[in-house]
Amino acid sequence: MRTIFLSAFALVSLGFRPAPLPTPAAAPMPVTAPTAAPAPEAILGRWLTADKAGIVEITVSGGTFSGKLTGPATTGRVDAKNADAALRKRPLLGLPLLQGFRFEDGAWEDGTVYDPNNGKTYSCILRLKSANVLEVRGYVGISLLGRTDTWTRVL
Repeated sequence: MRTIFLSAFALVSLGFRPAPLPTPAAAPMPVTAPTAAPAPEAILGRWLTADKAGIVEITVSGGTFSGKLTGPATTGRVDAKNADAALRKRPLLGLPLLQGFRFEDGAWEDGTVYDPNNGKTYSCILRLKSANVLEVRGYVGISLLGRTDTWTRVL
């Protein structure tokens, strides 16, 4: 017994046309309220990093947002992977990880994030996904070429 397989293209080229689907009566589109942009100060506070290895406290000064590593209080850890050998002995506790952010169009932009796990600094955009969830997008060049971590607010 032979099995005949016809692709959708072959069926159409042979003149086969499926019956049109019935169209349901037009249902009204649900109306949703536009999502309000967060207030610039909504990002302030303490955030647990994605790897749960640190707590970053975000502050603002003169309209510029920054964040430094404030915990956990593990003493003795140093910035061992920093590209600058002169900085490799500085303690991680109190180290600025986020610098130079400005609030614009619902996001904190034009800043940098320092990753002490590899000693590199990246361009960064911060976005609140909810009141207690912060999306941290670090990238090189354009935002498309990067990595996103999710930090959670420490209550």
